[in-house]
Amino acid sequence: MVKKKKNLLLILILLVLSLIAVPSPCVAQGQITVISSDAEVNFPDAITFRLEVNSNADITDIRLRYQIDKITTVRVFAEVVPEFTSSPALEVEWTREMRKTGSLPPGAEISFWWLIKDADGGELETARSVVKFDDARYSWEELVCGEVSLFWYEGNQSFAQELMNAAHKALEKLSEDTGAFLDRPVKIYIYADASDLQDSLIFPQEWTGGVAFVEYGIVAIGISPGNLNWGKSTIAHELAHLATYQMTFNPYAGIPLWLNEGLSMYAQGEIDSSILSALNRAIDDNKLISVRSLRSSFPTDLQSAYLSYGQSYSLVEFLIETYGRDYMNQLLSVFKQGNSDDFALESVYGFDTDGLDSRWRNAVGARSVTVSLSCGLEEQLVPVLV
Repeated sequence: MVKKKKNLLLILILLVLSLIAVPSPCVAQGQITVISSDAEVNFPDAITFRLEVNSNADITDIRLRYQIDKITTVRVFAEVVPEFTSSPALEVEWTREMRKTGSLPPGAEISFWWLIKDADGGELETARSVVKFDDARYSWEELVCGEVSLFWYEGNQSFAQELMNAAHKALEKLSEDTGAFLDRPVKIYIYADASDLQDSLIFPQEWTGGVAFVEYGIVAIGISPGNLNWGKSTIAHELAHLATYQMTFNPYAGIPLWLNEGLSMYAQGEIDSSILSALNRAIDDNKLISVRSLRSSFPTDLQSAYLSYGQSYSLVEFLIETYGRDYMNQLLSVFKQGNSDDFALESVYGFDTDGLDSRWRNAVGARSVTVSLSCGLEEQLVPVLV
């Protein structure tokens, strides 16, 4: 009886070992082999992803998944299916053409991976790879200080250091005056001039001298070593856009344009004389633009654009110098929650957009503005400074 039990136990052990030794269906994954996977950057026009793969059975499904590193509320990836004919060995590629899908800034990082299936049920998801959308037309040098990385290819080390110093000085001023700060690293790409910068962009405006890619934390500016003062001012302006965006980003609504541009102009310090002249003329001639009209877009003609920037600067200057840093910091915090302009202003300062318009006009010595009410009557806004 004991011998039978021993034999039965031996049989059970052998049965368990045989089950362990039998390949599970998942082993079919091992039949899929990635020979190569890479990405080729053709800056600024395109990026091409390539895959070479084989298997013991026909490959029936290939999907490219990629994700661009940027500020977002939800981490999502794009998925594309390249064209191919089923076969045990395949080479496939897919190109993202920037003129169709939208441009990426220099230095943007893209992670990508592949999902592959074959006719035997094999499935393989590759590890993620990261490619930088670098502008390889130039030999870039790099200078890093704190959260700021600066890249340039023309000019000596002292040129780059002066720009880096200007960047940190601007960030310090912005923090002191508004409480805004960077909460993630940023990159600054210094092109040798405006022409080189514009060649790096898809469909650039002919007047473009600097661009802030706020979602990506990247700034690109055309600065020659002989135009250093302008360069310092522009770096301050564009960096302020990045900090303001990081401070107020939310999935619901952006901040008003007058506040966005006004903060950047305030951070850069000295304002262009043409902008100040346009503002002063409009005050004297009673031709100021209402604050509500400066919420989402500025006029396209040059003089009106100058006035829009001038008013934006003056509005921010008025709020900071009249009510102080803490109030401005609270305003940015309320906007980060996705609140409307009127709600944000009322909750922090006690007046809405029209109230700001009236108080600001009084502060700069402009005449009050008349607005139409829904009943068709007119009301004179009485300037009151608090």
